[in-house]
Amino acid sequence: MGKRGPAKTPTAILERRGSWRAKERTGEPEFEDDVPQCPLWLRAEAKEAWEEIVPRLAAVPGLLKSVDRNALSRYCQTWAKWRACEDFLAKHGDVYPIKDAFGETTGMKQYPQVLTSIKLDQSLKDTEKQFGMTASARAGLSVGGEVQTPADAADAAIREALARAN
Repeated sequence: MGKRGPAKTPTAILERRGSWRAKERTGEPEFEDDVPQCPLWLRAEAKEAWEEIVPRLAAVPGLLKSVDRNALSRYCQTWAKWRACEDFLAKHGDVYPIKDAFGETTGMKQYPQVLTSIKLDQSLKDTEKQFGMTASARAGLSVGGEVQTPADAADAAIREALARAN
């Protein structure tokens, strides 16, 4: 049986959020802060996805490590497969007719690409959450500097107003 509960949030993301939990984590392995190189074996569509996504992720300090190469490769390959399924479905639709021995249509059946697309979509969403590629995953990230609570911001506004009054 696997671990229970939600997966741990990476320490780099906790640090960006200003979370106290980041300071409590000790003994985590250290990996190079290095932008992973695109594998040569990726499909052309997957390489395009890599070239679009990796530079954007690399722009967030501490998010990407060289060890993330395999996860990013799988994400890009999955994206290319999902895109191929979606292209097929856009061209052919979601269902096709089932015909009997006389050529009469007896019903409709869903293309296998529909289910494949759904499964690939879920896999993409899971990876996107891990790398902060969704709005909800980014919501907790701060863009640098100290994280201010609403009370801190209110105190700063009061101090500024008092300074202007004097």
